[in-house]
Amino acid sequence: MRIARIAHPEGMAFAIVEGGEPDGTGATLREIAGHPFGQPEFTGKSWPIEDVRLLAPILPSKVIAVGRNYADHVEEVFNKSAEHLPPTIFLKPPTAVIGPEAPIRIPEWATRVEFEGEMAIVIGRPCKDVNRNNWKDVVLGFTVVNDVSSRDLQFQDGQWSRAKGLDSFCPLGPWIETAVDSIDIDNQPILAHLTHEGKTETKQDSNSNQMIKSIPEIVEWVSSAFTLLPGDVICTGSPAGTAEMVPGDRIEVEIPGLGKLANPVQAYGK
Repeated sequence: MRIARIAHPEGMAFAIVEGGEPDGTGATLREIAGHPFGQPEFTGKSWPIEDVRLLAPILPSKVIAVGRNYADHVEEVFNKSAEHLPPTIFLKPPTAVIGPEAPIRIPEWATRVEFEGEMAIVIGRPCKDVNRNNWKDVVLGFTVVNDVSSRDLQFQDGQWSRAKGLDSFCPLGPWIETAVDSIDIDNQPILAHLTHEGKTETKQDSNSNQMIKSIPEIVEWVSSAFTLLPGDVICTGSPAGTAEMVPGDRIEVEIPGLGKLANPVQAYGK
């Protein structure tokens, strides 16, 4: 089941995405009452996907991100091996979250801003100290995330809150795939396509089989530190291939089975 959050002619709501192509073309959005946790109750309202706007599929109380979870990405960003820089945890504020097609806005003082296409976990119920063998019990589903990062601020500050937590620096979507067993978490392609001056190039072309910490290990590790609430998002790390984005560009993160998350890039205030 694919759960979206939409703006429609009568307001905003959660909805189930039914039918259509894998990218959502031709799908119908059936509105559900209330929140997306538990068995959905339909209101009887529905819209063609072309008549609604997809929003970020969830508004998390916090976004917990795993950094340095792909050895090749550690080397390209830090010029060191993952043996010397193991995975780490950082937070992105909920104000960084935007949905599909919403602009990533770059302040003039944030230079060398890069995309990081990643698979994200959406938590389905309150939990703490989850055993890795029971990770599915607490997960609502998966979605796509772009962990936008300002490299200059990242290295200037020495910690990553500002570099990765600016407004609009956490695009999320297009929906949440709740059929957890349909996603091969140990062999999931992750791609990112950057359009610059009218030319589109695939920059990231990797796979979750390159993760240092696996999905079950991540849920256990993160929940040992934080109480997780329904709707919280865990970003599982970026593979290599990240590159700079500038105003006028367009970035699309693609994870087969989860969808495509596309956003234009603008200068802040434009």
